[in-house]
Amino acid sequence: GRRFTPEQRHWLEMMRDHVSASLTIDMEDFDLVPFSEEGGLGAAGRVFGPALTSVVEELNEVLAA
Repeated sequence: GRRFTPEQRHWLEMMRDHVSASLTIDMEDFDLVPFSEEGGLGAAGRVFGPALTSVVEELNEVLAA
């Protein structure tokens, strides 16, 4: 039910791909490629704001299930 900006969707797609390869995602993973090439955790925090933690948790629940 959430609406995401194109930039947020881009990050969500990268997170989805990471989860499909690694089974989960956590905050430390933003130091890895491809996230680091896009600005890492700082950029993800800018894109999602305070919702970043809940987005990551929800992705882990939905995609890894």
